Amino acid sequence: MAGLKLVVISGLSGSGKSHALKCFEDVGHFCIDNLPPALLPTFVDLCHQQGGEIKNVVLGIDVRERVFFADLVGILERVKGLGHEVELVFFEAREEVLVRRFSESRRPHPLLPHLPILEGVRFERERLADLRRHADRIIDTSDLTVHELRELLIRQFRQEGLPQRLTISLVTFGFKFGVPYDIDLLFDVRFLRNPFFVPDLKPLTGEDPRVRTYVLADPEAVAFIRQLEGFFKFLIPLFERERRSYVNVGIGCTGGRHRSVAIAGRLQESFSALGYQVIATHRDLNRQ
Repeated sequence: MAGLKLVVISGLSGSGKSHALKCFEDVGHFCIDNLPPALLPTFVDLCHQQGGEIKNVVLGIDVRERVFFADLVGILERVKGLGHEVELVFFEAREEVLVRRFSESRRPHPLLPHLPILEGVRFERERLADLRRHADRIIDTSDLTVHELRELLIRQFRQEGLPQRLTISLVTFGFKFGVPYDIDLLFDVRFLRNPFFVPDLKPLTGEDPRVRTYVLADPEAVAFIRQLEGFFKFLIPLFERERRSYVNVGIGCTGGRHRSVAIAGRLQESFSALGYQVIATHRDLNRQ
């Protein structure tokens, strides 16, 4: 069984380590923050026992873990000796930048909370000098925005073979049961003709071919689908440019059983044909 690919993130407080972890999560890595280094060999062994399900791991190590920090380099060497690929990434920034970031957030320095921030920055830099010398990669975030840092990390660490395209989640619902809270875009299809008022179609759902044909044969539905497909062809590449990993699209009708489900099914086919991963969830399909 192949070994793990382990990226260990450490460095100066305020240099962007927490943001970096979120970026790694977005590109499919398994991330843990502040795991004591002494537990790292056990953790790696547990991941390895999962039969290859966990391959890419990112571990954030904070200087505040004082008890274990001094042993980190030796522990990483032990993990390498077990056949795993390990990369230590050290984040840093210039003194004036770190002082400004702490001042803007109104947080004290974690090592010397009762002293001026500059003293904490200098004390931490001195304390981590040896670890920095052992780093495989040093990233200076002084002149990077959070978006530029994200772009840098995704470009350098994106898993090989990982799809570049985002996942589209289609959520159908009935307005009479409330609007889902976790959607990014919402479309109301209650203007389409309603199968609810057709006796033979009323007990069925939008997954039934007869209901689907009825809804999609409506000229207004044809025009709506055409406009919506064009809208998403324009919008999705913009989401991808911002490194969005998913987008939740809500499609609502009155009861969430007929029109919204039929429209979502048609959109799922369109997006899948363009190469996107599409998930469709019908929240109110079985409600009466």
